[in-house]
Amino acid sequence: MSAADAPGRAGLDTKLDGLLGGRTSGALKRAFGHVTAGDLLGHYPRRYARRGELTALSELPLDENVTIVAEVLEVRERSMRQRRGSILEATISDGTGVLTLTFFNQKWRAAELVPGARGVFAGKVTSYRGARQLAHPDYELFERSGDDPDAKRWAETPIPIYPATSTIASWQVAKAVGLVLDALGDVDDPIPESVRTARGLVGFREALEGVHRPEQERDWSRARTALRFQEAFVLQAALLGRRAERKARRTVRREAAPDGLLARFDDVLPFELTGDQRAVGAEVAKDLASGMPMNRLVQGEVGSGKTLVALRAMLAVAESGGQTALLAPTEVLAAQHLRSISRVLGPDLSAELMPTLVTGQLPAAERKRALLRAASGQARIVVGTHALLGDTVTFADLGLVVVDEQHRFGVDQREALRVKGAEPPHVLVLTATPIPRTVAMTVFGDLDVSTIRELPGGRPGIESFVVPLAERPGWFGRVWARVAEEVAKGHRAFVVCPAIEAKQVEDADAVDLGPADGESEASGAPPVPLASVLDVIARLAEAPEMRGLAIAPLHGRMSSDEKEQAMRAFAAGELDVLVATTVIEVGVDVPDASTMVVLDAERFGVSQLHQLRGRVGRGSVPGLCLLVTNAPEGTVARERVDAVAATTDGFELARVDLDLRQEGDVLGSNQSGGRSSLRLLRVARDGDLIVAARELAQGLLDDDPVLASHPALVAAVRRRLDETESQFLNKA
Repeated sequence: MSAADAPGRAGLDTKLDGLLGGRTSGALKRAFGHVTAGDLLGHYPRRYARRGELTALSELPLDENVTIVAEVLEVRERSMRQRRGSILEATISDGTGVLTLTFFNQKWRAAELVPGARGVFAGKVTSYRGARQLAHPDYELFERSGDDPDAKRWAETPIPIYPATSTIASWQVAKAVGLVLDALGDVDDPIPESVRTARGLVGFREALEGVHRPEQERDWSRARTALRFQEAFVLQAALLGRRAERKARRTVRREAAPDGLLARFDDVLPFELTGDQRAVGAEVAKDLASGMPMNRLVQGEVGSGKTLVALRAMLAVAESGGQTALLAPTEVLAAQHLRSISRVLGPDLSAELMPTLVTGQLPAAERKRALLRAASGQARIVVGTHALLGDTVTFADLGLVVVDEQHRFGVDQREALRVKGAEPPHVLVLTATPIPRTVAMTVFGDLDVSTIRELPGGRPGIESFVVPLAERPGWFGRVWARVAEEVAKGHRAFVVCPAIEAKQVEDADAVDLGPADGESEASGAPPVPLASVLDVIARLAEAPEMRGLAIAPLHGRMSSDEKEQAMRAFAAGELDVLVATTVIEVGVDVPDASTMVVLDAERFGVSQLHQLRGRVGRGSVPGLCLLVTNAPEGTVARERVDAVAATTDGFELARVDLDLRQEGDVLGSNQSGGRSSLRLLRVARDGDLIVAARELAQGLLDDDPVLASHPALVAAVRRRLDETESQFLNKA
């Protein structure tokens, strides 16, 4: 029995309802998902204030829940005009800005909120007649006076400010944390003593006290240093442990014969593979022949030939009668993959491998034929969308799963496809969104990562320009003139919008619907409406520059047949301009497309803009990308757009993107489907720490693969990775 489990003392796995009561524990579970003492103690303060500190009230964001330290200036009461009752208004200040606290029919608060009183106030910031206010805020006033002999020390004691909600204020979290800390027994430290000593870290129990109840700034600073390293160490131990478990499994070897399908394909390939394609192809071939399930991520620039590497792997699998399932994020891309695979294979290999499409909108008879081909093994290559995941789709011998653009799929979706194999299939994940090394180590630490940097020769390149409407509104007309000039040369153009129609967005995960950075709702300036496909098509029909051009839409609300028809017409030159949403973001390949116009470019992320730009300049025609933005200079949104225009190096853009936006929820809902965001660790800032933690964790696992001598670390891995996250790591 560990000390933490001693009778009468709580451990990290002790349920909160036994420590705090059902009402409080229920509120914490609803607000944050906390169930155990460890969950709550891992809810770290987001910052620290002092009782003598005032907050910059003028910088508070509208429509967000905030927690502030402030001083009451005045209190007044007035009667309501339209109905009976009164309104109590208290004005608080930071010396430069003011904020109003508003209470309805609560005149008794005037006895508490006296001028000169200071405290912590929490609520949602709203605007009334141009002034910021908190309506019915929660608050806790400081009780000590300046006459207290300990007033100076008390005034300088840091106040933890916790992430809060509209139902649970910061100080309510602090009180709950205090009760749990008081009940907590000794806790075993997951960091081995030798590592902790070498890095000069405080122990786990001391770190918990220091981060939640610091007496001085040094306490929480040392605590966060220790807890940040612990987070990196535990996560890397988990990822490396899962990786070792996978490498211990066995599956069917898939090897290409000297004169088999792959050799025949390579013999008729009309171009030379790049050096990177050969190197990565060799890594994939080694994995396939190893007898262990491959779990490899291939990242590479837009147009670097990742799909060709995957196709060569499919041929190696097909040698033994195995099948490949290629999962694509959109029907447009799935259909294009099928066409391009059939074209590259040629008529003879296509007849043998019978590439087959499975999507949700196939006609019933065609879908039935496709399912039969997959189930019988006749189709060695099956390309599809989410429809591949359904129970009706079966395979005779699923040997390889290829996931195109992995960030567009949840883990459960990938797992639903993987389990269709009688033996564990090999998994090859492709992404054209380059991943910085520290992110790859943190998010994909259990995957083998291959990188293709080299682009095929002969590409004419892409020129990118920012069209800054905030400073140069007159340039907008020139955008359409340039499109018309390109079309007149026999080329084609994409115009990308963030919305299908007013307020209807194609991809809510990828498009920021709030005001772009730099826009100020509080200033009273009307928000700039999002450019939409339907509105832009209507405007272009009336634009003199575009007269006589064939223009059509492409977006997610169109049927499969409509999207396929539009893409075929565009590729064949029957359409001049395609006005689309991000449905064309990945994989769409039209060699004669020379021009990409992105409207409201500030509404897209750096990697998304880079992906969109990659749809042009793919053939012998030089590419032109015009990034039209309303974001003014000096804003983060404008920095994103300027960064994309400055370079076509996706790896450099990935670094810039990480610096600009940080990593967000790197193990968040898209990856794990669960509550898994990093707490103190930041991959943009803590790269050296992550590398060191990984090396130390690897050394520990090399000496003790099952961590038999480190039960505290095993327990920490289990706590850190809740049930959903554990499934994520096993499936990824």
